Amino acid sequence: MQKNVPEILFISWAPYCSRSDNIARELGGKSYMVYYEFLGSNYFTILLKYLAQTIASLVILLRDRPDVVFVMSPPIIACVPALIYCKLFGKQYGIDSHTGAFLNPRWKKTMFLHKFFSKHAVTTIVTNTHLENILKEWSVPSFLMQDVKVKKDNIDIPTFSANFNITLVNSFATDEPLDNFLEAVSNIKEAHFHITGKITSKNRHLLNSVPSNITFTDFLSDEKYFGLLKTSDIVIALTTKDHTMQRGAYEAVYMGTPVITSNWGVLKENFYKGAIFVDNSVDGIKSGIYMAFEEIEKLKKEVSQLKEEKMKMWEEKKVELLNTINNK
Repeated sequence: MQKNVPEILFISWAPYCSRSDNIARELGGKSYMVYYEFLGSNYFTILLKYLAQTIASLVILLRDRPDVVFVMSPPIIACVPALIYCKLFGKQYGIDSHTGAFLNPRWKKTMFLHKFFSKHAVTTIVTNTHLENILKEWSVPSFLMQDVKVKKDNIDIPTFSANFNITLVNSFATDEPLDNFLEAVSNIKEAHFHITGKITSKNRHLLNSVPSNITFTDFLSDEKYFGLLKTSDIVIALTTKDHTMQRGAYEAVYMGTPVITSNWGVLKENFYKGAIFVDNSVDGIKSGIYMAFEEIEKLKKEVSQLKEEKMKMWEEKKVELLNTINNK
């Protein structure tokens, strides 16, 4: 490794996070998921879960001895082992803060902790200017990184039976208008719709009521997930919450696939080519899909241009982030 490139490690208290994996890969580092799902997230087990994940994170840090640790937030409490490690060994840590860390009601209660950990971090990465302004109000170092280069060499290309295929990137989160989407597409026979997201006891009932033009994929491996994005004609990623970046949308762009996404400023700013914007209503989603049918060739050409532009912007961002780390 070059002398001016520090050894970087990402820790995410989550079962998976492609953003962490991609940033770590692009910076020549490692990415670890530390998540004890069997302990749940209720009031009776959360402290035990966080303690176990803190110990596991410290074990990784003491073993790998990185120069810089990046921690995914939420939960912001995941910074505890990073702070301990950095204080003991004179290293640095940064935070990669997703929108939910600031705007989700569950995590708003921990804003005082976020401010504390950001003050001690080399920088806090955020995805949009709204969140960047919050960090500026705190007078802490911030770094705007709207999306991350996605590179997948080994993907599993699916076999489709339909001529036109649309994928909804879905995780059954509360800000995803899934009910509106299902109603909107139930009678659209011109395409087959693939809906991602892990099937659990809470959402399994949906499988019994969807028409034949809809398939729930269940949780997919990276190879199958990116193969689905690349092979789909359109990828849809929706949110009811403003200031929320759609990772599924920019992953689709890096796979060369046009997107339909929600009509929010941050998304219009990021997907300025190869995209259609909708208002999350049943009629809005339906209209967006029919518009995509009509403009598909134009959208494919535009998204190819957008991909190249994003690739160039990412290389500039990567150098800027490494300079930020090295200059601290």
